[in-house]
Amino acid sequence: MKKIVIAIDGYSGTGKSSTAKQVAAGLGYTYIDSGAMYRAVTYFFLQEGIDFSDDNQVNNSLKNCNISFDGPSIFLNGEDVDHQIRTMKVNQNVSQVSAISEVRKKLVEQQRRMGEAKGVVMDGRDIGTIVFPKAELKVFMTADMDVRAERRRKELAKKGIKEDLETIKANLEKRDKIDSTRADSPLKKADDAKEIDTSHLTLNQQIDKIVEMAESIIYEG
Repeated sequence: MKKIVIAIDGYSGTGKSSTAKQVAAGLGYTYIDSGAMYRAVTYFFLQEGIDFSDDNQVNNSLKNCNISFDGPSIFLNGEDVDHQIRTMKVNQNVSQVSAISEVRKKLVEQQRRMGEAKGVVMDGRDIGTIVFPKAELKVFMTADMDVRAERRRKELAKKGIKEDLETIKANLEKRDKIDSTRADSPLKKADDAKEIDTSHLTLNQQIDKIVEMAESIIYEG
C-alpha cells in the first residue's frame, strides 16, 4: 500500500486541526500541526520580549527556539506547551509572527523533513502551496465567519478560556487579512486543491469526506 502526503489548508475555525488529526488516526498516518509550530514560536517570542520588527532579535531568538512533537503534544525547548500556545494573547500575535520570512524559512524546512517519508497529514495555511506543492491530496477548508467564531469560542471554553464572541470574530478577521496579504507564503487555495465548506458539516462528515478522498488515491489502480 503506497503512502501519500495529505495537505489541509484553510482559515482558522474551519475545523482543520480537529479534522486532520482524526484523518491521520483513521489512516494510521502521522499528524503534524504546522499552526501549533507557529504558535510555539509566537509564545517563545512573547516570553522573551522579542520585538517582531527587529531582525537581529528575531534571528538570534530563533537559534534558541527548538520545536518537537511527541504524539499530539508540541514541545518548546523540551517543555510541553500545548495549553500555553492556545491563549488569546498568542492568537492576537501569531499571524504577525507567521509573516516573518526567517520564521517561515526555519519552520518550512523542518516541516519538509517531517514529511519526507510520507504517510503524513499536515494542516496549515501554505502546506499545499509552499511546504508540499506535490502532495498527492490537497484540501482547502472554508466556513462562514459566524460559524468559525462560535467554534473558536467553544474551543477556548474547553480550555477554560472565556472570550467575547465579537472579540474572537475581530481577531479572526484580522488574522484572515494578515495571512491572505502577507508577501511570504500567503494563505490561498492551491490550484489543484479540493475545497470543502464546513459551515454545515459535522466533524465526522468532514473526516469521512477526506478519508474517502485519500483512500481513492491510496488504493487507485
